[in-house]
Amino acid sequence: MSTLAHTMMTAARSADSGVAGPGELDRYPYAEAPAPDRGAGPSWEGADPELGRVGRRAAGSRGRGLHGQLVQQLGQMIVSGDLGADRPLVPEEIGQRFEVSRTVVRESLRVLEAKGLVSARPNVGTRVRPVSDWNLLDPDIIEWRAFGPQRDDQRRELSELRWTIEPLAARLAAGHGREDVQQRLADMVEIMGHALGQGDALTFSRADSEFHTLLIQVAGNRMLEHLSGIVSAALQVSGGPVTGCDRPSKSALAQHARIVDALGAGDGAAAEAAMRQLLTVHPEIERVVPAPREH
Repeated sequence: MSTLAHTMMTAARSADSGVAGPGELDRYPYAEAPAPDRGAGPSWEGADPELGRVGRRAAGSRGRGLHGQLVQQLGQMIVSGDLGADRPLVPEEIGQRFEVSRTVVRESLRVLEAKGLVSARPNVGTRVRPVSDWNLLDPDIIEWRAFGPQRDDQRRELSELRWTIEPLAARLAAGHGREDVQQRLADMVEIMGHALGQGDALTFSRADSEFHTLLIQVAGNRMLEHLSGIVSAALQVSGGPVTGCDRPSKSALAQHARIVDALGAGDGAAAEAAMRQLLTVHPEIERVVPAPREH
């Protein structure tokens, strides 16, 4: 096993550090909400007052202490429909419910506003926005939808989006004969092979995610590169056998190796075909993504 493979497999078994850069959270003071109607308050059932116990944390809110955990909790509740647009979100109520300071509440609401989930206006307060206003490409929102009531729609939509993005990225990447990138991709395949042999699904999925992210980043298309985070999020929340990429298997490993070989040969058509085969749906859920067309 290469040094890289050993390092990655070891790191996969440790806890995520979750380091994230500081956000720009103090753009303007938040609008004060009208006095709440205590008889028609939001339902906080299912909310976890012990914010440190929140399990899943996407990249956008990871590693920011109470603020990040409150973003996670409120985001999940909004996406699941537990918090709706029928009344304002009152900072005082949120702070009391989760036992956090007003500053933490305000910072969290600003992050949710940046994601399109809420809006704040004078004399109106902070309210949940309609789904049409949400940034559905935000990795946090992808995660929250994938583990909420909209899970089936989210996973189907992600599969369809990947089907659009990744075969093209594979074709374009074949025209960028960078040996360092090809070696890195080959390393990921090696790591996936060792992980498969050891039954280590976590390491397999992390190497898989890096493989696909790197492939998109070297396609030479900045708009595609901007979507690499979406593909990474899709791999993290797939949660079921939707495509050949969603669970460790010898077949998936072989298709990844085929892509690397095609890139090494500068064969864009072969790289695209291998990616399409990798993303082909399983027969039991063929409705999710159409089978590849014959040319």
